[in-house]
Amino acid sequence: MDASADSPWAVTGLDPLAGRVFEHLVAVPSAAVAEVAAAVGVPPEEAERALRYLADSALALRVDGPAARWAAGPPRSSLGALLARRRAELARVEGLVERLYEVYEAVSGPRAAQVVEVLDRAEEVPVRYGQLLKGTSVEVLHLAKPPYVTGPRAATGELGVAPGVRMRSVYETEGFTDAVSLRTALRGTGQGGQLRLASRLPVKLAVFDRAAALLPVRADRPAAGSLVVHSPALVGALVALFESVWERAEPVSLVSRHDGPAPRGTGPDRRTREILHMMATGMKDETIARVLKVSRRTVQKHVSDAGALLGARTRFQIALLAAERGWLREQT
Repeated sequence: MDASADSPWAVTGLDPLAGRVFEHLVAVPSAAVAEVAAAVGVPPEEAERALRYLADSALALRVDGPAARWAAGPPRSSLGALLARRRAELARVEGLVERLYEVYEAVSGPRAAQVVEVLDRAEEVPVRYGQLLKGTSVEVLHLAKPPYVTGPRAATGELGVAPGVRMRSVYETEGFTDAVSLRTALRGTGQGGQLRLASRLPVKLAVFDRAAALLPVRADRPAAGSLVVHSPALVGALVALFESVWERAEPVSLVSRHDGPAPRGTGPDRRTREILHMMATGMKDETIARVLKVSRRTVQKHVSDAGALLGARTRFQIALLAAERGWLREQT
């Protein structure tokens, strides 16, 4: 049977094809297998399997007569019985969840009383981050600064926020130089998040729904481990720290503030793209100039021209908009 999470019938546990067949039967007094198949656009054998599935679920019945025909059962009562069974199944699962949680608490210690989790290994951090992010339903507060050790999946933004979750991020200026950071920030702002920039951040931090916070044990050595804070008082203090940094940070807009920027389809020449790509990977103007065997002034001229083309005010905005336009991709 066909199964699709997008079908409205999925939540009932009813097969999506059977759901479409049932909708057709409700709209007619009765129908033969061939008529049902033509109506829902499937071969007769699939239509017959769906009809038998509905009959087993007490949603349809076979009408006796010279030729086999099928009719729908009363939707309110037949579907009501189906939904009642689903509710009973969910109640059993909820009971299982509660029993498993009791065992989990007994083995690991009461989580409500646990002030802090200690993540000793670096590879634990992106996994735990993903768990906390997946469980977030309202808001993520994010302070980002180097060095980054969260792993490629988290760094590239594969672990995106769920629809409807607000994200506010402050990036440290000096650390916002690599293409991974650019893509991560662009992904966040593309999902409706807000982005600001600060010259110095006190700590790397992520706060999830103001209920849990993730931060490194040592600011200078993230590989030394991380902490997951659960204490409401401590999380509240970290939220206050974030809000203080947020108020002082400079808002960053991806919208041009200059008149007459180039149309989105317009791009720079190959040399400018090379320079922007090197700039985004963290290379300084002097290094770029040595690699390309040009003067530092030439490098700065290309960056300035790119800023004019993008309508950007700062190098930070140039890098953001260049990444958004796809200018940082390798050229073929």
